[in-house]
Amino acid sequence: MITISDSAAEALSHMLLKTDQVPGASAVKGLRLSIERGGCAGLQYAMRIAEAASDDETVAHPSGVNFFISADSVNFLRGSHVDYSDSLSDAGFKIINPNAVRSCGCGTSFEPAEVPQQALPEGQPCV
Repeated sequence: MITISDSAAEALSHMLLKTDQVPGASAVKGLRLSIERGGCAGLQYAMRIAEAASDDETVAHPSGVNFFISADSVNFLRGSHVDYSDSLSDAGFKIINPNAVRSCGCGTSFEPAEVPQQALPEGQPCV
């Protein structure tokens, strides 16, 4: 389904470990990756640290890291590769998505080859 670079797996594992060490925090189990309407190209990525997958999510385990992907986002993310850069000018997670036919200039949103029929307000999950 998705692949992850060694640098992204290491960065995410480190992030999850740090979150687990916060006093009173629940055990964090993975990264929730979803697609929402928004951005200048139509759809944008959303990433959140999560304790567990919800009932409608697919769990992917590339490089031993848990990704929780909602059912409505699976087709938009199929074949994607998650990378991480720690460079001064371009730090953060990057998603290389073969389903994107166009990306915005800043790289935070994309236009998919196929757009869902139902239009939702910006920031709402695709259904």
